[in-house]
Amino acid sequence: MRVIAGTARGIPLGAPSDRSTRPITDRVKETLFGILGERVVDAQVLDLYAGSGAVGIEALSRGAAACTFVERARMALTVIRSNLERTGLGSGATVVGGDVLRWLEVPHAHRYQLAFLDPPYAVRDIVAPLDRLPPHLAPGATVVVKHFWRTPVPPPDGLRLWRERRFGETSLTFLVTDGGAEP
Repeated sequence: MRVIAGTARGIPLGAPSDRSTRPITDRVKETLFGILGERVVDAQVLDLYAGSGAVGIEALSRGAAACTFVERARMALTVIRSNLERTGLGSGATVVGGDVLRWLEVPHAHRYQLAFLDPPYAVRDIVAPLDRLPPHLAPGATVVVKHFWRTPVPPPDGLRLWRERRFGETSLTFLVTDGGAEP
């Protein structure tokens, strides 16, 4: 796993050694950012269930203004901080150790233009954070959910389906805010 493009291009990233995280492959990450294109530049980014931080770090490397990483696992938090240090992208990052659902229940100062979710692969683990996410999004925001291809991603009020991509057993579902510009 490495940073694919931008200021940290080519820098290898660490991953937690436990089986509770599923690092995103370079192929999936490359497609994800190819689809997002210029939406990344200057965006406030939210990386929920951040794991190694690879997605948020890729966004920072490609010109995102800032990224908030939310992760509960201690080992993953250590890896995120190490990856940020290795890439030199720590100044644009906020790393939050805690439960994603609890974090989403609290109002925050930022409204995010991009949000990434890589929750456990079960419908209930996708629906709960998606239902709580819209108040944290800026108008025209894009949300990307990485999930098992057979697990549906029902858009909550305030979000609508934009696009889906499948890579073997992994899928990416792209949602946009209702009031936002057409992607």
